[in-house]
Amino acid sequence: MPIDGAGGSIHQCRGFFSTNCPLAVEKTVNLYYNQRNILSGWPGRDRRNGERRMELLEERIRRDGHVKPGNVLKVDSFLNHQMDVQLFHEIGREFRRRFQDQQVTKILTIEASGIGIAVVASQHFGNVPVVFAKKTQSKNLDGELYHAKVTSFTRGTVFDIQVSKKFLGPQDHVLIIDDFLARGQALMGLLDIVRQSGATLVGCGIVIEKGFQEGGRKLREQGVRLESLAIIDSMTDTEIHFRKQDN
Repeated sequence: MPIDGAGGSIHQCRGFFSTNCPLAVEKTVNLYYNQRNILSGWPGRDRRNGERRMELLEERIRRDGHVKPGNVLKVDSFLNHQMDVQLFHEIGREFRRRFQDQQVTKILTIEASGIGIAVVASQHFGNVPVVFAKKTQSKNLDGELYHAKVTSFTRGTVFDIQVSKKFLGPQDHVLIIDDFLARGQALMGLLDIVRQSGATLVGCGIVIEKGFQEGGRKLREQGVRLESLAIIDSMTDTEIHFRKQDN
């Protein structure tokens, strides 16, 4: 009886799981079933890998993150100024694991710190195009545009974000990715643009959510599928406490 695997097929032989069966065949079969378990999202190794990735992220935040007055968490040494590309790949793998049940044709983010994460994550979704909303009008933006207003509590300003209608439309299945979620204003602006385009929202992937602020709660209450890799429940200048997640 043939068993199809990557690169061809193998055939069962008498005493298949016994020592009479050639070792090379047995190794091939084990590899085949391991790949099936991982790709299909069955419990086991892939889930444990996801847990390890998130432990890695949380430890990095504890070690290299700095809490500033006003509940500001600085992670510029590895996330949104200097970028740790290997960590970004682990983040991308985890987003792919969490959204493996969804078809994604575009990733949408906002300039500037979301761009690097989105581009690396795209490689784990089959290199789908990444579109980023621009915060400033420029000569490079021409033709018809989607617009949304975003309030920045950090800067105390309201600004307009824009995406060209050429790059987002009803045929798209969109995953939104960003580095931070606090009050959720930037994410709500991106959601507004997705709604204007008529595209299907797959969900939102966030690297760090400030769980003690209202953004995540409001979005989940609206029925948005929100996957935050690290959720901070509280933080001081000496301690950061993360929410336990079951993913």
